[in-house]
Amino acid sequence: MLTINIICIGKIKESYLKDAIKEYSKRLSKYCKLSILELPDEKIPDKLNQNISNDIKNRESTSILNHIKKDSYIICLDLNGKELSSEEFSNNIENLSLQTSNITFVIGGSLGLSPDILQKAHQKICFSRMTFPHQLIRVFLLEQIFRGFKISNGETYHR
Repeated sequence: MLTINIICIGKIKESYLKDAIKEYSKRLSKYCKLSILELPDEKIPDKLNQNISNDIKNRESTSILNHIKKDSYIICLDLNGKELSSEEFSNNIENLSLQTSNITFVIGGSLGLSPDILQKAHQKICFSRMTFPHQLIRVFLLEQIFRGFKISNGETYHR
């Protein structure tokens, strides 16, 4: 069975987001082994400059890299990544499942990911050019993974 890991920065505080994550995690248990790892976010000072921003992204990315399994296929969520339709995303996951048993999705903190982790990624994807809270992106990602499995299996799901 395919293992899908989601490594993300920051804790979910809102109960409605926790409920959505719990629901999609339950739905996904039919299709894959799911692991969600929340890593602590770095405190962002009121006066932020590029050096401080880079330092925070580097610390968060180092923490993420320390938790990625060596044999895992890494997909980073990044504003400069490729935008995919749900069908393309589904095909991507299906094709990857033939090559690997372990896929890791990475969601950075508020400032994004460091160039170091983006270079290690096998793929970079973008859900939208709009900016969303990284906690909400977790729900989007889980929903799209679930939708992808439904598409791959020829099962009905709302359009």
